[in-house]
Amino acid sequence: MAANTVPDLHWLETIDHHNFEERAIALFHYQYEHNPLYRAYTDAIHINAEAVRHLTDIPFLPISFFKSHTVLTGTHKPELLFESSGTTGMIPSRHHIVHPKYYEYAYRSAFAHFYGNVADYIVIGLLPSYLERKHSSLVYMVNDLVQMSAHEDSGFYLNEFEQLAIVLQKHRDKKIILIGVTFALLDFAEAYPMDLSHVIVMETGGMKGRKEEWTRIEVHAYLQQQWQLPGVHSEYGMSELLSQAYAPANGLFSCDRTMKVLLRDESDPLETYAYGSGCLNIIDLANIDSCAFIATEDIAKIHRDDTFEVLGRRDHAALRGCSLMVI
Repeated sequence: MAANTVPDLHWLETIDHHNFEERAIALFHYQYEHNPLYRAYTDAIHINAEAVRHLTDIPFLPISFFKSHTVLTGTHKPELLFESSGTTGMIPSRHHIVHPKYYEYAYRSAFAHFYGNVADYIVIGLLPSYLERKHSSLVYMVNDLVQMSAHEDSGFYLNEFEQLAIVLQKHRDKKIILIGVTFALLDFAEAYPMDLSHVIVMETGGMKGRKEEWTRIEVHAYLQQQWQLPGVHSEYGMSELLSQAYAPANGLFSCDRTMKVLLRDESDPLETYAYGSGCLNIIDLANIDSCAFIATEDIAKIHRDDTFEVLGRRDHAALRGCSLMVI
């Protein structure tokens, strides 16, 4: 793909394990050419774009730029805006979406890869704080999965815990997936302990000051105890990404075809490597219209089988080199 060739949905659909690096390098050159912010950042940290030949050569844009700048590749007008949930008073991240079909492809493909045909499920969203916001990428995704499910009991539940408990208990012979923000799942589990061993319970993170912070291990142990679950599933996603990773158990995440994770050295953020522990860098090839190469503020461990676990957050999020950017 030449730097002036615009990637499209077919380009996205034909990504696989064998061509991922080639596609990532091609998208880097395209975004360097057509994303003024990413180009300026790459130049500011003295990366020679012509010398980028491998995944570990690619510069990763600090995720904080989604709060301070418009991260946009090309000149088309965005159709959607996704914002991070951020705590009160904080500046939210803003992700401008030109082609919603890229997001729809990424999460539909990932769901099918990890869980099969969504039409076979009752899909339930327990996302009260997210439903109160206008620009939630999670609500957009779950709403689409609910529509694709087409079951009469699929849908969103706010604080109707009694009704939700009845729905979950009466369909013991059907596939059910309950996707919930962490604090709401904990509230529901406290109020309604029961046998949900037939339900896939997926927590998406999100305490947001609503409860004392629990670790993921503590959250999962409590939900398993209250609902007799063999395990708790997790989703790793954020407003700045269009792809997601999923963990069926034990907090070990795997990526679908459009996403790959790498690590960077906390003391030298331009040093990128594949395995071990460090700060998490994400390649999201569905982010064609923003930036596909994001340096997150999460600390992670990547295993040799390419699964990864999130260990926490950095205490100081600013990356060395950000101060070079005054745009």
